[in-house]
Amino acid sequence: MKHVVFLIMCAPLAATTFYVNLGGLGGQEDYETRFKAQVEELDKLTKGAPQSKAFSLSGAMASKAKIKDTFAEIAKEAKADDALVVTMIGHGTFDGVEYKFNLVGPDVTAKELAMWMLPVPAKRQLLVNTTSASGGSLADLRQEGRTVITATKSGTEKLSTVFARYWLEALRDPQADADKNDVISALEAYRYAETKTAKYYESNKRLATEHPLLADTSSSAGFRTPDPTKGEAMVAMRMPVLLFGSLQNAAKSPEKQALLKQREAIELQIDNLKLRKAAMPSDQYRLEMRNLLLQVARIQQELDK
Repeated sequence: MKHVVFLIMCAPLAATTFYVNLGGLGGQEDYETRFKAQVEELDKLTKGAPQSKAFSLSGAMASKAKIKDTFAEIAKEAKADDALVVTMIGHGTFDGVEYKFNLVGPDVTAKELAMWMLPVPAKRQLLVNTTSASGGSLADLRQEGRTVITATKSGTEKLSTVFARYWLEALRDPQADADKNDVISALEAYRYAETKTAKYYESNKRLATEHPLLADTSSSAGFRTPDPTKGEAMVAMRMPVLLFGSLQNAAKSPEKQALLKQREAIELQIDNLKLRKAAMPSDQYRLEMRNLLLQVARIQQELDK
């Protein structure tokens, strides 16, 4: 079976894209299951790309020392023409001064991530922080020529996010390719995920607790709805992430698309169940949550075949 192909616009044929897929600490069984499945899906997409090298770390493997070593390894191998794409899935915290990505063991700060990324010579970089409080990381992570996407507009939006779900959906849904050129850019993926996130709260009649942002210059504070005609998100617009078309269609089947929709529906049930937790007997909550998690696990097994 042919694989999904990831491309970076105008990159030399010999260029390599380095992917760092990070899954942080879940804290609860439902989050652990969700984060693990999302990183596994991202791992398959990125490892299926030609001329790429993917590093996927989650759970106990996603330690502070291991993440630091991963960036050090990439810094030794990467060249200026290469690209670096970092995706963070999990929980984040912000104390008013410092953002931290929650891990097993010591957490990683945004300042540390920025310091580890600095020696990587790849001029084209994308960092997608889908965690709670991720807006608090923007000031430390933004850099000239780097696109930074966060699930929240500030460090004060501290509740769990759904942005990661729709970012992954953007990477497998041809509808995200707004200009129909068979290539999805970082800007197109952001717009798709941001729109889906807003609709999630609207359709569930819930107050939105996350407001994604995109920034791609060192001076930008980030835009909710960037407009390239005003000079906004120009780097993101010129940075394709995924090629759609015949190769991608060969890698996907209607059966697996149906399974992905089923998984998303169950994840929505999990979100709604958590909202009702305080009004439910604890035994009933645990039973219903366990049943939903088992359904997610069974669907993931089918997706893995």
